[in-house]
Amino acid sequence: MDGLSFGWTFLTWRLLCMALLAGVGSAQLNLSLSFPDYVTRYAPLVLLHPEEPYMPSDILAHIQHTSPQLDHKILTGLPALDLDNLEVLNQFGDQVALTSNDDPTALPPWMLGERPDDSGLIRNATPCAVILVEKSEAVLDAFYFYFYSFNEGPSIKQVLEPLHSIIGGDSNFNQSLHFGNHVGDWEHNMIRFQDGKPVGIYYSQHRDGVAYDWDDEKISKIDDRPITYSARGTHATYPTKGDQIHDFAIRDYCDEGPTWDPILSAYFYHFDPPTFTLTQLSAPGALSPPSSNLTSFFHYVGRWGDAQYPESDPRQATVPRFGLKRFVTGPNGPRFKHLVRKGLMRDHPRKLGWMEWFVGVYMSWYPCCLKGWRVWVTLGIVVTAISGIIIGVWIGIRKWHKGKGEAYSRVEAGEIPLEDFVLEEQGLLSSSDDDDD
Repeated sequence: MDGLSFGWTFLTWRLLCMALLAGVGSAQLNLSLSFPDYVTRYAPLVLLHPEEPYMPSDILAHIQHTSPQLDHKILTGLPALDLDNLEVLNQFGDQVALTSNDDPTALPPWMLGERPDDSGLIRNATPCAVILVEKSEAVLDAFYFYFYSFNEGPSIKQVLEPLHSIIGGDSNFNQSLHFGNHVGDWEHNMIRFQDGKPVGIYYSQHRDGVAYDWDDEKISKIDDRPITYSARGTHATYPTKGDQIHDFAIRDYCDEGPTWDPILSAYFYHFDPPTFTLTQLSAPGALSPPSSNLTSFFHYVGRWGDAQYPESDPRQATVPRFGLKRFVTGPNGPRFKHLVRKGLMRDHPRKLGWMEWFVGVYMSWYPCCLKGWRVWVTLGIVVTAISGIIIGVWIGIRKWHKGKGEAYSRVEAGEIPLEDFVLEEQGLLSSSDDDDD
């Protein structure tokens, strides 16, 4: 209880300091409590998949339907958690997991989210948070975060050949299972503005993402608003519909389904990197400042979903040969999404694991060199090349040994007079200055 009391005291002081810093920061930046109109005018429109099973979800409802756990044990003695006190969990470290109160495999209604109506509005839910980051007086980054209570990973049929056959050939693995599932899912777009005009856009895709110039032909727009296609189940964001490939060998499905207008049901914020302060802003068109300070959720450092289930859990399964899990740990929140970056992409690319690197190399070679009969041609070329190298090295060594043997033979046979060695030695010891004289 002493730790909890300390946590509450720390949280209270933090909120007071944040309020003071927010006031100072707003004065210095001349930032009003209303949202810049160009951020909403060019905001993305999200096209969900026609068969999307997990729609956008209310952020607060997600918190209310989960319980914080550490090492799969529920943390007790806490107040009712919400958007304005969630960071109280930080006193327990960054491995806290907001764990579903219901079995995800039972498809509880709250986990299915809310479908937008014909106008693009999601009623009775707020699944979006828009965060502004000012880089300079002229440049502003607007992050549009989309929240879903569940991420359904790909099934085996979404894995490209030949990995599909390698995995699918195991009769002990249930082919209908999806892997990489997790409770809680944050996706986002980022639009960079210069002097109030959009210049580029970023699309988050699983652990990575892609960026485009605003005028790139791949970007479709409706009334100057870019289209974001949300992949079925995974909610990864793409600029075009159709099948999309990620992680070298997995297929995402994008198509034109329900249209969601995120800014119609969103929280709005300004983030100040030097002070790490998040300030809630008034919604577009609002005439009064926000009546709440729902910022604590941003500072929460734990996970937004269940921790990876152990092997002993009957819900867990492992993909043969590759070790991928059916259920993995939920994601971190918006504060970990590289809000401060020089370009449109994150500053430091993600490092690939050895397995991912191997799959990438293998899949890049597969179409041209390893598919069908091509593998035998490739093997023939490789074997021939290796054989040529070995033979070349062997011949070189033979010649070198032969040359040394002939030299020794000439010395032993007396073919090289001893006085030649003496004269050569004297020449090496004499000075070139003497020759010049």
